[in-house]
Amino acid sequence: MEREFLFTSESVSNGHPDKIADQISDAILDAYLKEDENAKVACEVLITENLIVITGEFKKNSNNSIDVENIAREVLRNIGYEKRWNFDPDNCKIIPIIKEQCEEITKGVEKSQGKIGAGDQGMMFGYATNETSEFMPLPLVLAHKLMMEHDKLRRVKGFEWIGPDAKSQVTVRYKNNKPLYVENVVVSTLHSNNMSEKDVKEQIKTYLIDKVVPKEIRSDNFSTFINPAGAFTKGGPKTDTGLTGRKIVVDTYGGFCPNGGGCFSGKDATKVDRSASYMARFLAKNIVASGYAERCTIQIAYAIGCTSPVSLMVDLHNTGRIEEKILEKKITDKYDLSPGGIIEKLKLKQPIYQKTAAFGHFGRADFEWEKIEKI
Repeated sequence: MEREFLFTSESVSNGHPDKIADQISDAILDAYLKEDENAKVACEVLITENLIVITGEFKKNSNNSIDVENIAREVLRNIGYEKRWNFDPDNCKIIPIIKEQCEEITKGVEKSQGKIGAGDQGMMFGYATNETSEFMPLPLVLAHKLMMEHDKLRRVKGFEWIGPDAKSQVTVRYKNNKPLYVENVVVSTLHSNNMSEKDVKEQIKTYLIDKVVPKEIRSDNFSTFINPAGAFTKGGPKTDTGLTGRKIVVDTYGGFCPNGGGCFSGKDATKVDRSASYMARFLAKNIVASGYAERCTIQIAYAIGCTSPVSLMVDLHNTGRIEEKILEKKITDKYDLSPGGIIEKLKLKQPIYQKTAAFGHFGRADFEWEKIEKI
């Protein structure tokens, strides 16, 4: 029986308050890893009007101090925040509350014989589909591309009226789990108060949506919703509180795949919330890229302090050319799924995390977990 349905995914800009918090958390993580590649970090950030709170648990072997306040200010400057967007990186208040990692957790993670135990319990998911060259769902790919292009556009001369805070949403019609065409696009963006609503709508459609969403993949009834609530002249942390880890669906698969219990940003790779999610994506992508299936979901689960996963599940969504149990054995035979094995395989001791913290952690070729390798 043929089935048609609509599916929607969203993305947010790098200037969205939640994403600001993610980027600060990961910039601080990178700074710790530059000092000590074995640093343990769980960094949480809250950002609101004229205030940033930085807290979490940290451990490193270097005696050099990390200037978390300056890191936060630099992240905001690079995003493009300034006084006219109602958040001044140079004069906002920053409260750092830095704690040592709990000794019991440290002992549980740092096992003997060089083994690393999982920094927490939990289940992690990875997903891949062959519907795009990125092996990611089409609605999410387009939603992220809209926000990437939004970031580029507002830095172009003549488009300074576009603010850093924005959201996108893309709806795609599917038939038999394959995308047919794009039904509608939503873009909301902060803008200066000297722009009329009409001009905002016209320019965002012409220079953003028309550039990112090809006409040949639009439905006959294609529609756009640009700042549908009206004027958007006050945004960012002035009007919306941001928290680390609050955009996990944006960060992952846009709703096409279950989500585990934890976010990614601000966590070093001993936290399997992050490292095992990256490995699950690596495995799912390579199963699809190897031609074993059109779609794949992987689940891996861990117990805190343990070096091996407590479970592994492969689901090919009835698109497989091989039995799931065979793939599960192939994976466990070929790959070390301990936290230490994953860290080594995906090179997760490097300070590469800040660039993961906006526009999605998956589907971008410059990350190690996106590399193609036949399973």
